[in-house]
Amino acid sequence: MENNNIQDATPHMNKIPLSQKVAFGFGMLANQMFPAALGIFMVILVQSLGMSPVLWGLIFFIPKLVDAITDPLMGFISDRTVSRWGKRRPYVFIGAIVAGLSYMMMWQLSAENSEMYNFWYFLGWSCIFFIGMTIFSVPYVAMGYEMSSDFHERTRLMAVAQWIGQWAWVIAPWFWIVLYDPDWFASATEGARYLSIWVGGVCMALALIPAFFCTYTNTDLTDDNQTTEQKTLGETMGEFVQGIVITLRNKPFQKICLATFLIFNAFNMVAGFSWFIIVYYMNGGDPGQAGTWPTLFGSVSALCTCFLVIPIVNWFSQKFGKRTAFLYSQSISVLGYCMFWWSFSPENPWLMFVPIPLYAFGIGGLFTIMMSMTADICDMDELETGQRREGTFGAIYWWMIKFGLAFAGLASGLILSFIGFDNSVAAQTESTLTQLRFAFIGIPIAGTLTAIFVMRNYDLDEKKANEIRDELNLRAEAAS
Repeated sequence: MENNNIQDATPHMNKIPLSQKVAFGFGMLANQMFPAALGIFMVILVQSLGMSPVLWGLIFFIPKLVDAITDPLMGFISDRTVSRWGKRRPYVFIGAIVAGLSYMMMWQLSAENSEMYNFWYFLGWSCIFFIGMTIFSVPYVAMGYEMSSDFHERTRLMAVAQWIGQWAWVIAPWFWIVLYDPDWFASATEGARYLSIWVGGVCMALALIPAFFCTYTNTDLTDDNQTTEQKTLGETMGEFVQGIVITLRNKPFQKICLATFLIFNAFNMVAGFSWFIIVYYMNGGDPGQAGTWPTLFGSVSALCTCFLVIPIVNWFSQKFGKRTAFLYSQSISVLGYCMFWWSFSPENPWLMFVPIPLYAFGIGGLFTIMMSMTADICDMDELETGQRREGTFGAIYWWMIKFGLAFAGLASGLILSFIGFDNSVAAQTESTLTQLRFAFIGIPIAGTLTAIFVMRNYDLDEKKANEIRDELNLRAEAAS
C-alpha cells in the first residue's frame, strides 16, 4: 500500500481552481459524447440504409488506420509547439471546429442514394471527423497532464473531468428513442440528418470551452524545454520515431496501456450484448416488449459511475494510493459481473440493476486513475530524458483505446456468430442464450483479472513521484 503521509511533507501543492477543472471537464464531455453518439448512429447504416456488413466493417477499420499515424504525429507536434496561446489550446480550438462540422456532414445521408455512394460519402467525412478528433483530443488530454505537478491534484482533476464526461453515456442511449420514434421522425435516417446537427453543434461548443478558458497551467511543466532550431525533414522524422520508441520503452507506461487495453477492450467486446440479453433472453426477442429497459440499463450504469464510483475512487486513491485504488475498484467490478448471472431475470427485470453499482467500478474507476498515473509518468520520463512528452504519451495511450474499440467491434461479431446467434428469428436456442450470458460475464472478468495481474507490482507510488518532482525542481533551479 502506498504511503499516504508523504503529501504533508511535500511542498509542491499545485492546486487547480475549480473553475478550471470544470472547464477542462466540459472538454471531456465533448470527447466522450462524440463516440457515444457515434455508436448509436452507426447502426443506422445497416438497419436503415441497408449497407453490407463488409462495408460497415471497413468504415470502422479504415479510420483507425488513419489514427495510427495521426495520433502520435499530433502528440509530437503539440509537444514542440511554441505560440502566444500555449502548446495545446490552438489545436483544441481547430480540432473542435473540424470535428463538429464534419460530424454534421457525415450523417447527411439518404436511402435514395446508392449503397456505394453512401459508403464513400460517409467514409470520406468519417476520416475528416477522426482527424478533427485527433487534432482536438490529443492536445486536450496532454493539457490535463500538465495542469498540475501535485500527485493527488492530478487525480482530483481527472475525477472532475470523468464525472462530467460520464453524462455523455447517460444522455446518448436516449438517442435510440429519438431516432426510432415515428412521432419524432418519419425514418431513422431522417432523424440522423437532423439530430446530428444538434449533436455536432453542442459537442463543438463544449470542445471549444477548454480552448478559451483552460488558461491555468503549472509553469514548471509548461515552460518550453524543446529546441527551436531549424531541422531537416529527416532529422525531424528521426526525432519523432525516437520519441515514440522511448515512450513505448517506459515500463510503468507499458503496464497502464496493457491494463487499459485488457479492461476496456473486454468491456466493449460484450457491452452491446446487454441489449441482446434484455431483448432475446428476458423478452423473448420482442424489442417492443423490451421497451426502454436497454436504454435504462446504460443510463443507470453511467449515473452510478457519476455519483458513486468516481467520488469513491477519487477518495480511495488519495487515502491509499492509485495502484491500490485500481486493484480494489477492478476487484469490485468482477463481483458485479458475477452477479449478472442471476440478475438478468425474465420474471423480474428490476433485478438487473442490482449489480450495476459494483459493475460500474470497472470502467468508471479505470480512466480516473490511469490518466492521473500517466501524468506522473510524464514527470518520470522528463527526469530520464530531459524532455516533456505529454502529447506523445497521451496520443499513444488513447490510440491503444481506439485500437481496442476497433478490435472489440470485430470480436463482437465473431462471438455472436460462434455462439449461433441468428438475428432473423426472435426465439434463440437455449444454448445460444446461455453462451450469450456467459460471454457477457466471463470475457470482462478474464480481461480484468489479467489487468490486475499486470498492475500488481506497479511501483510509481506517491513517494517515488514526489522524489522525482523534487529532483526536477532542483534541476530547474540549477538551470536558471
